[in-house]
Amino acid sequence: MSSECEPGLPGMTDSTGTPTTLSNIGVVMFTVADQDAALAFYTEKLGFEVRGDMRFGEHDEARWLEVAPPGSRARLALNPPRGGQPGGSAIGVETTDVLGEHARLKAVGGIDIDPEPMRTPGAPLMFMLRDPDGNHVVVVEAPPAP
Repeated sequence: MSSECEPGLPGMTDSTGTPTTLSNIGVVMFTVADQDAALAFYTEKLGFEVRGDMRFGEHDEARWLEVAPPGSRARLALNPPRGGQPGGSAIGVETTDVLGEHARLKAVGGIDIDPEPMRTPGAPLMFMLRDPDGNHVVVVEAPPAP
């Protein structure tokens, strides 16, 4: 495996060492206790949009629910627990205005959010929030356009 970085992509390697046809992270999955409550949190508080909401199974007993920030290719599936407890997962979302987004979300209220964005040498400006099930959403400053 190569440890060299491609120009303009700090920290990224130029090869996986094994050829692949995989090209995108499409869906990240969070386990939530109540899909309707999670849907309300992500759409009403964070401003995500619904990308899919359908029933499946022999008697439509299961529900596949996806949300995403407007314009995002990746989606977040909100799944009921299967033999375990909800929460404990994490995703990162990007913004060009970390400070503005932090202020917006604080003003919305009802969100378990870090008091201030973190400034750490060598890392982008970021802050974390937690959904009602304890899943972490890390809001990270988007890298500059190439």
